[in-house]
Amino acid sequence: MHRIILIPALLAVLAAPLAAQVALPGVSVPRVGEVLEPVTDTLDRTLAETQRLADRLARDRLRDIERLVRRNRDIIERDARGEAARRGELLVMDAAAGDLAKASGLGFVALGSESIDGLGLSVTRLKTPDDLTLAQAEELLATLLPGAVVSADNLHFQSGNAAGVVLPLASAGPANGTSVPVGMIDGAPGPSVPVAAMRGFAKGAPTPSHHGSAIASLLASAGVGPVRVADVYGTDKAGGNALAIARGLGWLVAEGSRVVTISLVGPENPVLAHAIAAAQRKGVIVVAAVGNDGPAAPPAYPASYANVVAVTAVDGKRRALIEAGRALHLDYAAPGADITGRNAKGKRIRLRGTSFATPLVAARVAQAMGAGRTWRTTLDGEAVDLGKKGADPVYGRGLVCGTCTGR
Repeated sequence: MHRIILIPALLAVLAAPLAAQVALPGVSVPRVGEVLEPVTDTLDRTLAETQRLADRLARDRLRDIERLVRRNRDIIERDARGEAARRGELLVMDAAAGDLAKASGLGFVALGSESIDGLGLSVTRLKTPDDLTLAQAEELLATLLPGAVVSADNLHFQSGNAAGVVLPLASAGPANGTSVPVGMIDGAPGPSVPVAAMRGFAKGAPTPSHHGSAIASLLASAGVGPVRVADVYGTDKAGGNALAIARGLGWLVAEGSRVVTISLVGPENPVLAHAIAAAQRKGVIVVAAVGNDGPAAPPAYPASYANVVAVTAVDGKRRALIEAGRALHLDYAAPGADITGRNAKGKRIRLRGTSFATPLVAARVAQAMGAGRTWRTTLDGEAVDLGKKGADPVYGRGLVCGTCTGR
């Protein structure tokens, strides 16, 4: 962020007219080297500070996962990659009946099989043997069933802070009538942010949350609708898991959502990858946040899945958020700080995070589709090029919804 500010200043010195660098009578003009030296020293210090912050964010992420697992050992466990997942359960897809019988012979217990409405997928839940950790059971089952999809039920986390300072209320903009239906996968919004439909996919869901309320209020401020919400958290300590997101996505697709916004991040998960690919085959555009774990964190999912619209965030001065994470690709930036939304109690609050940039981009996609336009061409035409010329890993294809401030 600071590097982007300093480099133009440095170039300005180098590109200054010759007359400005020639000594005039009675005026002492520093040599180019004397000007550049403190600038480059400052740049080096800034880059070092940025790297330290990135490393700290990555450490914070690991510490937060460790704390979550430690405090909820009865329901959360680490998978074979060390990622947080629902304890003692594995998900299996594309397994033959005989394969599941083999698993049963080794102590795996079938908890049920289900078809995910709207996506044409079938998932079987297996309880792991009592004498194996989740990681051990996952590795054993993957070896036993080489032709099947075997996965832990990984947890995904909201990627923004929606517990900010309460501000005076502002009115919401009216729906513009040109939007296709929009789906939202998150926590549930409070009653002050009305939506067309809501359904729970976790214990205690739907339960109003600050984060879900903020996302829904940003969609409302953009004037899109109808908006349907899949609450994948509720009161479940292991909420936001891959199966809940897949179920929620299936419901939204079955209900007619053409664009789905997901401001959650987690590790790569085969079941969720299959679910998103199935939704995309039906023409649904999935828009997802890159997260706030910093650039040193692993790539965020679902933003990193193929053809998902990956979104990062900028502040009110159009500077990339220093905490913005990364994905395997980046499509657009949108305001994710110096904007406001509603919390679960209906209070207007300040927001910060890539979570809140994501529904703004999703709204633009939905509006373009509703107007019968090609959404990619429309957003590319609106996007303001920031950073390096053309698409880049900091701002993607440019800033969308640059004047949006929320509600």
